[in-house]
Amino acid sequence: MKVIVCKDYAELSKEAFKVVKEVLDNKPNAVLGLATGSSPEGLYEEMIKDHKENGTSYKEVSSYNLDEYVGIDRNDKNSYYTFMNEKLFNGIDIDPANTHVPYGSTQADCDAYEEALSKVSIDVQVLGIGQNGHIGFNEPGTSFDELTHIVDLTQSTLEANKRFFDNDINQVPKQAMSMGIGTIMKSKKALLVANGLQKADAVKAMVEGPVTTDVPASALQNHPDCVVIVDAEAGSKLTK
Repeated sequence: MKVIVCKDYAELSKEAFKVVKEVLDNKPNAVLGLATGSSPEGLYEEMIKDHKENGTSYKEVSSYNLDEYVGIDRNDKNSYYTFMNEKLFNGIDIDPANTHVPYGSTQADCDAYEEALSKVSIDVQVLGIGQNGHIGFNEPGTSFDELTHIVDLTQSTLEANKRFFDNDINQVPKQAMSMGIGTIMKSKKALLVANGLQKADAVKAMVEGPVTTDVPASALQNHPDCVVIVDAEAGSKLTK
């Protein structure tokens, strides 16, 4: 696990972009694993800027997203499908047919997504981390062998996400469909980004704590090629 501590969010986003750009330079038809949330937004802004200024093309690239809420319409303003289109896909030349965001509410839907993933190899998987140490929507206690599955979201995750739903926790979907930790660990490279003091405890537990299902992100200690990029606040409790 390589850990890079940046002075602020802007520097974090630029460093994360360097990792993605290296993958794209080496493989124009790369398969990107993508995440939603505020942490990777700066990375996506850097990708759009580079595409517009330097002509980096995504015509041959395909993407697979980590997760999506259950029971939310694809075109809902809070769906991850909408987020990805607004924050990244609309700003680059990726073929919409090559973008994949999980969708559904049954184990059969999860199995179909996992089957699609089994036919590709994700070159770099972008990840954020929850305050409780979750990656994707893999909440504490999730088996490290778990594949794409339906998740009951914890109270802390509902609280963290209510800011997107007019601060009304009752509007936040109670379930999500998520790649499992077993799925995430198949990626060739993992790129986790985290910013803000509220993520400092989770980052410390992920990097320096024991590998335990109590901190799902700690599984990344066993990933063969994992880069963790944090700002000074998120990295403020690291001692190594």
